[in-house]
Amino acid sequence: MHTHNSHWSSTTALSPSGAVGAAVGNGRGEGARTAPLRVDAQRNLEHVLRAAREVFGELGYGAPMEDVARRARVGVGTVYRRFPSKDVLVRRIAEEETSRLTDQARAALGQEDEPWSALSRFLRTSVSSGAGRLLPPQVLRVGVPEDGEGVPADEVRVPQQRTQPGGGELRLVAGDGTTAAVDDAGAAALLEVVGLLVERAREAGALRTDVSVSDVLLVIATAAPSLPDPAQQAAASARLLDILLEGLRSRPSS
Repeated sequence: MHTHNSHWSSTTALSPSGAVGAAVGNGRGEGARTAPLRVDAQRNLEHVLRAAREVFGELGYGAPMEDVARRARVGVGTVYRRFPSKDVLVRRIAEEETSRLTDQARAALGQEDEPWSALSRFLRTSVSSGAGRLLPPQVLRVGVPEDGEGVPADEVRVPQQRTQPGGGELRLVAGDGTTAAVDDAGAAALLEVVGLLVERAREAGALRTDVSVSDVLLVIATAAPSLPDPAQQAAASARLLDILLEGLRSRPSS
């Protein structure tokens, strides 16, 4: 994504004026010493991103930045130097995980000819990766309005096609009330490719006709519980996904 490239380029680019200034300022060619500093900065960024995925995956996007810094073993000031607000960090993680799921869905479409196998492969891969715990909330909406009134059947079935208020930019609302813009194009790409998986499985008669794209993404989000023991977590996820997959399958009419 474009936002990702800007982050990575900012960590690797070295200002020519800065390098010249260092060398001229002390006459000892300290420009050579800037390379390890850049490596350290890159390593810190990777630690922060890894820690953010873990913390937000375990506690949700409402978790404080201090928890991310503690997990990354850096000062909270280091986190804020990379991400000037929590919104920016939340957006980065949400967009990366959305892109990751999109890639997994495309791989399933390309590697499985049988529609149910493609859908189940995508679900198993995504659940085992834990990406669902970091999905932005707007892709998990199930089409139920806040006022409790009914909505047309087609909107319940494919809630992602409903017009978002305020135009094209989606907002992610974290548990602490903060909001962050989420890449609308990235979310749309995910919904489109998962929609293809769903439509193919439905047309083949393998998927319940009332199952929506949001239902499938909700399975990914809920079938990967965060448990302290990795082996227990893997076993629980596999068992829960087996049960949910059975719930998604169509049943022959008697």
